Amino acid sequence: MKLPRRVFLHLAAVAAAFPALLCIAWGQSYPTRPVHLVVGFPPGTSSDITARLIAEWLSQRLAQQFVVENRPGAGTNIAAETVVQAPPDGYSLLWVTQTNAINATLYESLKFNFIRDIQPVAGVIRVPTVMMINPSVPAKTVPEFIAYARANPGKINMSSPGIGSANHVLGELFDMMTGVKLVHVPYRGSQFPDLLSGQVQITFNPLPSSLNFIKTGQLRALAVTSATRQTVLPDVPTLGEFVPGYEGTAWFGIGAPKNTPNEIVDTLNREINAGLADPKFKARLETLGGVPMSTTPTEFGKFIVDETEKWGKVVKFAGLKVN
Repeated sequence: MKLPRRVFLHLAAVAAAFPALLCIAWGQSYPTRPVHLVVGFPPGTSSDITARLIAEWLSQRLAQQFVVENRPGAGTNIAAETVVQAPPDGYSLLWVTQTNAINATLYESLKFNFIRDIQPVAGVIRVPTVMMINPSVPAKTVPEFIAYARANPGKINMSSPGIGSANHVLGELFDMMTGVKLVHVPYRGSQFPDLLSGQVQITFNPLPSSLNFIKTGQLRALAVTSATRQTVLPDVPTLGEFVPGYEGTAWFGIGAPKNTPNEIVDTLNREINAGLADPKFKARLETLGGVPMSTTPTEFGKFIVDETEKWGKVVKFAGLKVN
């Protein structure tokens, strides 16, 4: 049977538009069941707490439960691999942090390529760290500390939660840019007992868990590592004021398996950014000592690439490797 030309053209137009209509419907219907947000840190950490705030917000906005699933281990690589291997349907998401960017160079035998295999969705928050010393160290400013460290090579211990942690590489960046050599002491448990007793003398630690030690005078804040001063510590300078170009923060965001439909990524990005712009939700994030990090998926992807390159140079400089 030969179709009339008008009917044929109409059917052809419908067929051409069908994939786009299907994608729109897919994006509008997502999610239809609970979504798992996989976090590579234990419950109660700042990363976990922030992830739960975002999960709560998305649950309210998208009328489906966003469940935080803690998968700590192997420096967050277990969580990343779980999401890399998940179907690209938007129901398994990864809580992305600067640790993922560091691990790309730190680990020699990862089973995935983070930049290739994880699709950026949205940035969430940046958290500055504080360069803090035990008061027994005779330095009141960053220049005084640099002079003291140069006069005492190999005698100043720097604590961190582990090799390749954000705290660790921030200290290694300081070494790289100033020419001093701090002795890294990694801790599986809390670093603070030895830091407070003077067994170790310095740490680069996230702002939220540092404030109490600073305000009670137990530790001395020399600088914040962010690009600008922080309102909660207005008299503490940035490290970049003394070491030009120094800047580094912890950061959190969300990623998905590669090939996740753009419509789903855009839906998540839109709702996350709506939270970062909401005064009440923004205030909740700021109580954690962080700065909202509103991005498009493309912007977040570029940020991840830049961070991976930046920390890769530091890891190589320090000769850090984990098999």
